[in-house]
Amino acid sequence: MDLFGNNDDDNKIKEKISGGKNAESFLPPLAERLRPKTLTEFIGQTHILGKDKPLKNMLDSGFIRSMILWGPPGSGKTTLAGIIANAAGYEFYKISAVSSGVKELREIIDKANISFKHYKQPLIIFIDEIHRFNKSQQDLLLHSIEEGSLILIAATTENPSFEINSPILSRVTVFTLNPLFEEDLNLIIERALNTDEVLNKKNIILEKDGRNALIRYSGSDARIMLNALEMAVNLAKLDDKGNIVLTAKTVEDAYLRKSRYDKTGEEHYNTISAFIKSLRGSDPDGAVFWLAKMLDSGEDVKFIARRMIILASEDIGNAEPNALNLAVSCFNAVNTVGMPEARIILSQTATYLAACPKSNASYLAIEEALSDVKKFPGAAVPLHLRNAPTKLMKDLDYHKGYKYSHNYKDHFIEQTYLPKELSSRIYYRPENIGKEKEIRIRLKTLWGKDKDYGGDD
Repeated sequence: MDLFGNNDDDNKIKEKISGGKNAESFLPPLAERLRPKTLTEFIGQTHILGKDKPLKNMLDSGFIRSMILWGPPGSGKTTLAGIIANAAGYEFYKISAVSSGVKELREIIDKANISFKHYKQPLIIFIDEIHRFNKSQQDLLLHSIEEGSLILIAATTENPSFEINSPILSRVTVFTLNPLFEEDLNLIIERALNTDEVLNKKNIILEKDGRNALIRYSGSDARIMLNALEMAVNLAKLDDKGNIVLTAKTVEDAYLRKSRYDKTGEEHYNTISAFIKSLRGSDPDGAVFWLAKMLDSGEDVKFIARRMIILASEDIGNAEPNALNLAVSCFNAVNTVGMPEARIILSQTATYLAACPKSNASYLAIEEALSDVKKFPGAAVPLHLRNAPTKLMKDLDYHKGYKYSHNYKDHFIEQTYLPKELSSRIYYRPENIGKEKEIRIRLKTLWGKDKDYGGDD
């Protein structure tokens, strides 16, 4: 069996097919043909594979220990497992937790025990989607991992903290793989066009909008992108010069898409505008629809999350202060999880923000204050608010008359905090809705005689 699960008979069959009349049509898919065999061919994940990074150091040392590769689809987990196994030089077995059971797992463990007992060499087992193994199946691996007869390399798209048994987690190293960056995907495209045994024989012209569409619709999944590239090449018609021209439309057809959405075009701005206005207008259904359109069109999930952070403060504010917390958590979550699961987190946050009471009082407050800062550039800090660390400052009445709020009832005492020429200004006018209603009542109670917040509460 080779590094990627093919036995010798499979390879012989491929050799026979490759000489046939329609040899090209029987070749493995582009993603498989392009699969890196060495670390130098591998693209991306420099945070663990760059110079002096943990996995690179492990490979360079020759000491391979059990590990879990956690990352989104198409980020290179299976490929990396094959490269690691090749570097280690040990016998390698590959199974999938979806289709393999206890019997196959026990057979590999028995082989590992025999090999270790007689030859002092461990076996490597690669388990794809290990999170699909139940607790009992995972526990079968424990003894062999612990004694060193079996080196586990497992791949999962799910958080190992929740899906992998604690005893196994304590015996392995978890390496997190990130979604591939745009520059990584660009390099993969170039490698496909320049080195693939089929594509490099064709006169392919990949237009800029076609390249952008390839990357955008891939969801950072290299396998999906390469499949679409291969499909696009097969779908495209030759131009007058015999070139295969890949436009955005050709790529969309390869992805089976009919989208007018473009991250740099008018539809991009129209859609994000409709999304934000739906949130502001308290319509969760409209918000979810425009969110779905953006996600279906390959929009950057972090861009959507950033816009919700802004809205949570600008349009909801203190009417529901938790809105900002949830929006920030949403950004961190989608940045960690990536698509496709990020859609759930974005939907949860969008529907919550849409349903929240609305207030733009904080936004108006800072806008009015900034306007006054420009109108009154010479507005000075009142003397009683200034620190007085030196005798000279004290002699100039710095800090004189300042009242320490905590020394008074309810931790409040009336005094002026604005420059003299602006002392009557009210910037923040909380709305009579949500949490802001409570804030409004408190401020009126504290400042009612000096500040007019309007209305009856």
